[in-house]
Amino acid sequence: MRHLPSISVEGISAFVYTVELGSFTAASQALGLSKSAAAKSVARLEERLGVQLLLRTTRSITLTDEGKVFFLKSKEILEDIEAAETSMSLRRRE
Repeated sequence: MRHLPSISVEGISAFVYTVELGSFTAASQALGLSKSAAAKSVARLEERLGVQLLLRTTRSITLTDEGKVFFLKSKEILEDIEAAETSMSLRRRE
C-alpha cells in the first residue's frame, strides 16, 4: 500500500494564501516559507486528496472546480483554528 502524506495545516495555509495572494511567491513571503516549500506543500495536499486544486502556468494560478470547493472549506477551517487560538489566548489572560 502506498503511503500518502498527511494533510497539514501548513499545506492548507499555503494553498489558501496562494489563492488569496495570487502566487506562490506572495504566499511564501506571507508565511515565512521558501517559494519551493509553499509549492511543495500544495503539491503534497493535491497528492493526498487525489485531485488537482490549482491550474498552474508560468504567469498565473487558477482554481479548478475541486479547488474552489476545497478553498472555501479550507478558509473556514483556518478561521476556526484562529478563533480557537484567540479563545485560548483570552483564557490564559483571565
